[in-house]
Amino acid sequence: MSDRPRSSPWVTEVPQVASGENFPAVDPSTLPVGYAVTSSGRVSGVRAGYSEPVDMTPFDDVERVRMDRTLTEATRRTDILWTVYIGELGADPAARARELQAALPQSARGVLVAVSPNEKVIEIIGGDAVADRFDDRVAQLGVSAALASFKLGDLIDGLVSAVRVMAAAVSPVTV
Repeated sequence: MSDRPRSSPWVTEVPQVASGENFPAVDPSTLPVGYAVTSSGRVSGVRAGYSEPVDMTPFDDVERVRMDRTLTEATRRTDILWTVYIGELGADPAARARELQAALPQSARGVLVAVSPNEKVIEIIGGDAVADRFDDRVAQLGVSAALASFKLGDLIDGLVSAVRVMAAAVSPVTV
């Protein structure tokens, strides 16, 4: 975490990654006290209230649950692994976003929405296996959906809107 003051109402300098489903296996014995692996493979944890200053927590519980539900629903609907990254992207945001997307588990069938609030940058990168359903047009719809909320200072609402619009725009999974 940075001690640097926030420069805009929707800035958080805490890199966080959230993803829909299909997580890599985690050995429960390596987790800190208070953490567990859920039946879906997601790691869930609690900390004592005094372990982190309240003003340093980027999102409240309602916002985190809302984002998690959105990612899960989008993943189930499209069979694309949706991921959100919030943090600095550096001098070449597109290259950094491609690097982050490539490092994701099953990156070929995933989409990364990378946002750098301090730099006022959003990058959306899709994997090779979803290129036939997720293209630049869909990514542009996501950016457009996010920008209105970002301008109002609501990062989570913008991210939720972007993921929902993009998930609706890609062709659904045929079973």
